Amino acid sequence: MVKLNKIYTRTGDQGGTGLVDGSRVSKSSARMAAIGEVDEANSALGAAIAALGGRDPASALRLIQNELFDLGADLATPEGIDGALRILPSQADRLEREIDAMNAELPALTSFILPGGSMAVALLHQARCVVRRAERAAVALNESDGINPAALAYLNRLSDHLFVAARNLAAGEGGDILWQPGATRGA
Repeated sequence: MVKLNKIYTRTGDQGGTGLVDGSRVSKSSARMAAIGEVDEANSALGAAIAALGGRDPASALRLIQNELFDLGADLATPEGIDGALRILPSQADRLEREIDAMNAELPALTSFILPGGSMAVALLHQARCVVRRAERAAVALNESDGINPAALAYLNRLSDHLFVAARNLAAGEGGDILWQPGATRGA
């Protein structure tokens, strides 16, 4: 259980921060970059949920927000720590099942999609992009320090999940906005 009585500690005033195992790293490290990107993805997802106003898939996305905190804890705990909170392969598997269920009702793509439409659809696409950035940061961390492989799979699957969730929502609002290659060349 997390208990925060005091928000500032001054321990990071010189540019360092503590990890779950008690070690300290620079706030500019690859580990902190990945953790920060996951935090930003969670915030972007929160904005999308707010735009949904309680409509589907808000409840599923709230579960994902919780998992993103678990992912942050995973990334904040160096490998080899017994009893650490880690993302599990089953969590990426669940995202796959949800993707398949949402995608089953959608028409096949015939073009790339422009990220837009309603505010909620646009924010789901934005959250997808932020998750992709978090994935790139996690890959960079993995290349230097090694991380839980399930964390990488989860981020990869999550961006797909958000893409299909945006398409699914757009389907009920008039459909995807399709890219028209070269549409402005003659303008």
